[in-house]
Amino acid sequence: MTISIDSSAEIDAASWDTYVNGSPRASLYHLYGWKNVVEDTFGHRTRYLVARGSADQILGVLPLVELKSRMFGRMLVSMPFFNYGGILTADDDVRRGLLAAAIEAAKEIRANYLEIRDDEDWNQELPRKTSKVSMRLPLPDEPNELWKALGSKLRNQIQRPRKEGMTATIGGEELLDAFYDVFAANMRDLGTPVYSKSFFRNILRQFPDRTWIACVRAGDTPVAAGFLAGFNSQLEIPWASSLRAYNRQSPNMLLYWQCLEFACQRGFKVFDFGRSTMGESTFKFKEQWGAKPHQLYWHYWLPTGGDIPQVNPSNRKYEAAIGAWRRLPLPVTRWLGPKIVKYIP
Repeated sequence: MTISIDSSAEIDAASWDTYVNGSPRASLYHLYGWKNVVEDTFGHRTRYLVARGSADQILGVLPLVELKSRMFGRMLVSMPFFNYGGILTADDDVRRGLLAAAIEAAKEIRANYLEIRDDEDWNQELPRKTSKVSMRLPLPDEPNELWKALGSKLRNQIQRPRKEGMTATIGGEELLDAFYDVFAANMRDLGTPVYSKSFFRNILRQFPDRTWIACVRAGDTPVAAGFLAGFNSQLEIPWASSLRAYNRQSPNMLLYWQCLEFACQRGFKVFDFGRSTMGESTFKFKEQWGAKPHQLYWHYWLPTGGDIPQVNPSNRKYEAAIGAWRRLPLPVTRWLGPKIVKYIP
């Protein structure tokens, strides 16, 4: 077995994706196209590792992204900005080889740490973070079956925005401006730097048959929106937002129902509501739809030992910055946010 790095001419995007599409453990974020999205949007260096056997057969892959900044340090992550990634292989020896190659790459760039995101606890020897779960809902074949299973209280909450005259649609890039207006406002209100609009545009163009935007409008005004990504039998909503001024009309309930209905109609078997912390408000919101927690494991290699890094909004050392961000004018956060969030994995 040999390990090759993307700087060589040996990695072919089509061969990489053929392997990913044939692996039952693969996620959307293992596809080679994310290399283009990350490089074009953020300018980060990527290191895509391939394990090969006899006859140059691909036995495993590991996509890695290098992030470096004065504020957060230098890190090597698979995959930053998303819930999944990590080592993709069916062979334990190959997994160990890819991990060893990733550690060598982290040493080479003098990274503060290596982070590998997964939903399988494949290495109990590495330090790992288990504070997050993904909330997943098995889907029936028909939307009507799911509608009946929701219960009267939830159905009434979905119907309320409809009675208020709100409408929901699902489409592609034509809805990007609407999505981003809602998303950027919500991120500011949460005190979190927002991604650039080009990030989502690049995703839509790289994966036109796998990504969609859902939008709820009150008249002509977008009031809730979500970004959908599908792979194999699973549809995920990694980003969803609604405007606080419309919370009483519950547009987010109609948004999620529209997405679930779409998932059933498209033949997806699982709806992934995205990651949450057990017991928090977003966890309870997703749980009411019938979603169950699926444990996420983020494994770390730390060159000097020590504690697992906590680069996230729940870290108390960022409380003052979050509070200040919420008070900034929206145009400022839309301009400044992408310059900061590109370094937050």
